[in-house]
Parts: sequence; structure tokens; C-alpha cells
Amino acid sequence: MNDWMIYAVGFVAQFIFASRIILQWLKSEKAKQLETPSAFWKLSLIAAIIFFIYGYLRKDFSIMLGQVIIYYVFIRNLQLQKEWKPTNILFKIVVIGFPLFAIFYGIFWANINFSLLFSQQEENGIATWLMAIGVIGQIIYTGRFLYQWYYSEQEKESGLPTNFWILSVVGSAILIYYAVMREDPVLFAAHAGGSIIYIRNIYIGLKAEK
Repeated sequence: MNDWMIYAVGFVAQFIFASRIILQWLKSEKAKQLETPSAFWKLSLIAAIIFFIYGYLRKDFSIMLGQVIIYYVFIRNLQLQKEWKPTNILFKIVVIGFPLFAIFYGIFWANINFSLLFSQQEENGIATWLMAIGVIGQIIYTGRFLYQWYYSEQEKESGLPTNFWILSVVGSAILIYYAVMREDPVLFAAHAGGSIIYIRNIYIGLKAEK
């Protein structure tokens, strides 16, 4: 698969990610406070699957790690919104089946040299220090959902608090640098564009809290 086909997979994932943020932002603007529609979490699951595939094709461990960390959080938020049970059965099969398929594929069929994920070699072209920056950025960026999960469990309802968006901005800043160094247009476009809405959501959240 050539680079442009791989980038196309990544841009499809990022288009879906962007759609969920735009939906959430428009609903929040209308309500004058931070809101989270159930479509946000459903789109997140679809995009996470596609973006994991992109990370695999790019041999980028930081991308794959990020999607693994937060996958269950998306499902849990649908449960908190009482939207998981009534969800279409085909959607559930895909969402639950993909991680199982990925595990079996990785064990029995994929030809993966995991040492390449952490060393500087021509095959993947990522220096160890750069990979470390990418992993740190992904941990912060995806860790926002772990914080959101904790917050939602405490509140007994799904929500995206102001601190979630602050973590989004910090993680995005690191990943923008990582994307520039990796010459990855997919990551750069995603985080450069998303940061504008993250900052706007911080403003909406702080204003609503006052």
C-alpha cells in the first residue's frame, strides 16, 4: 500500500473525529454550556478503529497505543448515557469484534517486529526520542478521556468538563510538534484544526461555571 493510500485511511479517521467535535461544539454553543451528544461517542468508536488501522499501516506505536487506551471509555460513556443497549446490533458487533480480531491477527497472522517500534531504523524511520515524544503526547491526549471517565463516574452521567479540553490543548500541542517531525500531514491537520475548538470549549466551560 503506497503512502497516499495510507494517508487516505488516516484522513477518513480524522474526518470522523472532526465531525464528532463539531457536533459537540455546535450543541454546546446552542446550550451555552458544555454538552456531549451520544453521537460523539459512536463516531469516536468508528474513528478509533480506522485510526488504529492507520497507526498499524504507518508502524506508529504511539497512534495504536492511544486508541487502545480509550476504546472502552467510549463504550462506557454510551452506557452512562443509556445509549449502549438500544444501539444497532451491527454496530455492537463491529465495535466488540474489532479488538478481538486485532488480537488474533496480531498473534497469528501479522508479521510485526516490535523492536522496530522503539528503535531508529530505516524501515519505520522513527528515532527513539521522537517516539517517546509521540507516546507522551498520546498519553496526555488520550489520558483526557481517562480523566473524563473518572469525572463521569463521579457525576453518574457522561460529560466533557473544562479540564478535559485543557488536556486536549496540551496533548495537541505536543502531537503537532511530533507530526511536524514525523512529516505526518494527517496528525498535523487533525490537531492543528481541533485545537481551535478545544480553546473555544474551554471558554464556554469557564463562562458556564461562572
